[in-house]
Amino acid sequence: MTEGPPSTRQLNVKTHVMGAEEIRRAVTRIAHEIVEANKGTEDLVLVGIRTRGAPLADRIATAIASFEGVDLPSGALDVTLYRDDVSLRSPRNVEATTVPGDVDGRIVVLVDDVLFTGRTIRAAFDAVLDLGRPRAIRLAVLVDRGHRELPIRADHVGKNLPTSSEEVVKVYMHEIDGEDAVLIGEEEKPS
Repeated sequence: MTEGPPSTRQLNVKTHVMGAEEIRRAVTRIAHEIVEANKGTEDLVLVGIRTRGAPLADRIATAIASFEGVDLPSGALDVTLYRDDVSLRSPRNVEATTVPGDVDGRIVVLVDDVLFTGRTIRAAFDAVLDLGRPRAIRLAVLVDRGHRELPIRADHVGKNLPTSSEEVVKVYMHEIDGEDAVLIGEEEKPS
């Protein structure tokens, strides 16, 4: 087993990419970019993709409130049933989708922790469109690691992180994992 905090023990850590301070700065930068791209906060709604995108969306909303003085609606979206690989993945509990208010005519900013193949984001598009017809959907991610299988690009990125397809990028959020970190490693093989 790898030494370290309990949440890192199932990962053979190769590199510690971001800690709490780097994540805080990335969230602040993303928040400023979102407001600048939108020319303010009117009609914005942040929607975090469960699991770790939801606390990221809340953090971005808090950052925007700190410099704009506006409380943006922030919600969470579970895309489990919209995935194209449901039969290939191990079963997982479906969590609540909590999108504040109506998305019709609004600018929805989807927030996720890691952008990899693009399949989760494709599922999120379908889930959002089932909720209504937004004026636009944008994407903010903490880490973009490449290796896209679908033509999806993030509008706001905390860190571009070139990786091999065999490597694993793990994001830990204090709200869920008790710590903030982004690590690169390899999954431990069962003995």
